[in-house]
Amino acid sequence: MYPISPQLAAFIAKTEAFTSDDSSLAGLRQNYDRMCQAFTPPKPAGLHVSDCALGGVGVRSYLPAAEVPAEGWPCLLYMHGGGWAVGSLDSHDFICFELASALQVLVIAIDYRLAPEHPFPAAYEDCRAVWQAIQAGQGPHAINLQRLAVIGDSAGGNLAAALCLGLRDDGQALPSAQVLIYPGLGGPADLPSRRDCMDAPLLSTADTDCYLALYLSGTSQPSAYAMPLLAQSFAGLPKALIAVAQFDPLRDDGMLYAERLRAAGVETLLYPGKGLVHGCLRARGQVPEVDQLYDYLLYYLRSEGLTQV
Repeated sequence: MYPISPQLAAFIAKTEAFTSDDSSLAGLRQNYDRMCQAFTPPKPAGLHVSDCALGGVGVRSYLPAAEVPAEGWPCLLYMHGGGWAVGSLDSHDFICFELASALQVLVIAIDYRLAPEHPFPAAYEDCRAVWQAIQAGQGPHAINLQRLAVIGDSAGGNLAAALCLGLRDDGQALPSAQVLIYPGLGGPADLPSRRDCMDAPLLSTADTDCYLALYLSGTSQPSAYAMPLLAQSFAGLPKALIAVAQFDPLRDDGMLYAERLRAAGVETLLYPGKGLVHGCLRARGQVPEVDQLYDYLLYYLRSEGLTQV
């Protein structure tokens, strides 16, 4: 039904091999962690990785071996995916390794609290706390606050977008850019991609509904900080790169967000992700169309000055 390449089909099969009959939350988390571990490459030589806390929230920093730049490190603040309910710092080492090594920048990943034990606004508040700690100069390394961007995939893309909205609304310092990779942004249930990609590989429409319900449990009236497409205004937000996947029920969330940002005068690039599926970032080096996504992502970040090379 979905015309994907043989290489991507092989990646999907390997990923799905980690599913089990245990559909409990603990089982889902355990299987997700095992799957992530199988796709995590060795730590690149010359990259110092360490864990600490910022604003009372656990973070992991990925620091290149290069000398500290005079103005401080360009920095990417990374928010991991996993439907707000699974995932950890370990689950997204793979992309943080890649970004820190390829760009020779500091990457800081946030270990935000997970739903349903900690539903909205816990994860959002954790990301804000880390941002504010960095702004206050509490980071583990010297950071150039003019070259500080936010980036996230899936639920992490939601958190990155929500953080930008909240900072704008409160008149606080904004990231230099926001990079949202197949983000879930709370789009309406009748978006075409919900129907067209209802049973897409690695993420179905039912999955998206389930994860959102866990995240919003106990929330009677979701705000734009939970579902960014609910925002009243999209003006004054940081420039954006939004990358979507063609065969993903969340595809139209990203496309609609890009449309609204552009209409509000925000400089926005949309990467259409032809032939891609949700969760494909782990297929780096295995699937040519995923490598093209990475090439574009790295090109964009370099063009925004988020690089030392």
